[in-house]
Amino acid sequence: MREEYRDFLAGKAPRAQPVGFEPAPCNPKMRVDQMAATGFAIRAGRAALFLDTGLGKTFDELEFSRQCAEKTNGRALILTPLAVAKQIEREAGRFGYEARVIREQADVRNGINICNYDRIDKLDLSSFGAVALNESSILKSMMGKTTRRLIEEFRTVPYRLAATATPAPNDHMELGQHAEFLGVMTQAEMLTRWFVNDSNDTGRWRLKGHARDAFWDWVASWAVMA
Repeated sequence: MREEYRDFLAGKAPRAQPVGFEPAPCNPKMRVDQMAATGFAIRAGRAALFLDTGLGKTFDELEFSRQCAEKTNGRALILTPLAVAKQIEREAGRFGYEARVIREQADVRNGINICNYDRIDKLDLSSFGAVALNESSILKSMMGKTTRRLIEEFRTVPYRLAATATPAPNDHMELGQHAEFLGVMTQAEMLTRWFVNDSNDTGRWRLKGHARDAFWDWVASWAVMA
């Protein structure tokens, strides 16, 4: 009976519902592929960009943050790994964005605020209208303190973007963490719908063969991979 119920869920093939808006003209310095990826993310409202190295994820994050900040309360946050914040600030200046590196809530201003992941305990995360996770593979640490805080405290932020050159297409658990951060579906529901556990190892889940197309159709409703 349990397997039949799982098969029933797999057959319903849900898709993420867009919660974004029609984007304004993008930065004219963007390439066509960057405009397309950013436009997809803005229309979706909560999206992931799994783009390989060199495809311009930082530019996409900046443009997404600008447009979504202007649509909400004027403040966007880009979270980055240690030592990357200043690099993004320099790129923002080069492309004409108003952005600054911050270390605590008192530093927050309108526009794009850039902060290291290890400083999020100094911020009121609910005070931003948009958030972008640079190198969002940090979500891979499934029950890590940072991962759970990112998922829980950004639930009320209207617009969310996750950008990374990973995950690998077969890293299903990481895909589930991204979907949960974006508010698309919990990882537990994703596993129930499309996966089966063949062993006692709770970390090893296999995508059902007949569910493969439905699963990737669902992923394509909230993520771009290139």
